[in-house]
Amino acid sequence: MPGGRGSNLKDKPMYEELRKEGASKEKAARISNAAAKKGRSSVGHKGGKAGDYDEWSVDRLRGKAKELGLKGYSDKRKSQLIDMLRHH
Repeated sequence: MPGGRGSNLKDKPMYEELRKEGASKEKAARISNAAAKKGRSSVGHKGGKAGDYDEWSVDRLRGKAKELGLKGYSDKRKSQLIDMLRHH
């Protein structure tokens, strides 16, 4: 769990469910904590729409991978980059 202790999680059942669905530790913690703070129904409606990675160029995908601090993205094909970004 994030931080190694799990003590920062506000909604542990939601965190565990998100992890089972494939969300990264960071994303699952962020979503579950926001849901606990603001209510589950409001979390899904917040923010804009980033678009589908399938519509992004390889250069843009590599830029996103770099921004996230991922390693080994420079020689990946588009499908591999998308998988890497979705499962980091």
